[in-house]
Amino acid sequence: MAQVVIWLIAFAAILVLSFKRWPSLSASLDCLLPGAMKTGGDNAVVWSLALAVIGATTLVRPVDVLMTAIVVGILVLVAVKLGGWAMSKVDFH
Repeated sequence: MAQVVIWLIAFAAILVLSFKRWPSLSASLDCLLPGAMKTGGDNAVVWSLALAVIGATTLVRPVDVLMTAIVVGILVLVAVKLGGWAMSKVDFH
């Protein structure tokens, strides 16, 4: 029960702070994200909610988030290597 309360407090705090600082946060996100995901100053609600969920989960369950990031990283690495191998076998002539 305490974990849920801590998560809710962290979620609320991150959500409020991201709404208050949205102009500067939006500019920071636009520098980091690829073109298709750029915020353009819009979608403050969507991005703030996403950041609040990820931030609160990272504060409450950091090992789970780290393990998920490691598994996703390994899957991406395997996909890139497999794609490179497949592209080397393709005959473009």
